[in-house]
Amino acid sequence: MKKGIFTAFLLMSVCLAGRAEKTTWRQATDTELASLLPARAPVEKEHIETEMRTASGIVNSHGRYIAGVVLITAGYSADGKYSHYLVVQAPVRIGGIALKPGEYVFGWERDGDALKVHINIAATGALVGSTDAHRIVGKTRVESLRIWPPGDKALIQIGRFAIPYEIGEE
Repeated sequence: MKKGIFTAFLLMSVCLAGRAEKTTWRQATDTELASLLPARAPVEKEHIETEMRTASGIVNSHGRYIAGVVLITAGYSADGKYSHYLVVQAPVRIGGIALKPGEYVFGWERDGDALKVHINIAATGALVGSTDAHRIVGKTRVESLRIWPPGDKALIQIGRFAIPYEIGEE
């Protein structure tokens, strides 16, 4: 009888520990980003070149990525409309905009001391939503794009501006 109770308690403890396991995120390596992000991103009806040296992203312990790269839009119809390509493999809320796993593009325009960022579905150009990126307080390095791991800052940095994000439940 004691053995049965102990076994049940042990099984319940293991199940609860498994459910409480927190997904950890870390900065993705250049090699990981190169294997994930395309050299030519599919945006609407075009395949726009990307600037891989600007790639940034995070990866979780389950191999899911949130990563992006700058688009080289000169000469394409997206010039001025989109500036970045984003791959989302886990639900995320960026500045209040809920994104499901998929491929997105975003662009921005200056709005006073902030950037108005528009996020669109890459394949269709359909607007998902708009949010503001605010100037980062204090000294920080200017980045074309940097996605900070949620344990550090939970920010998507564009230049001197940033948008907070939250990882959703998978």
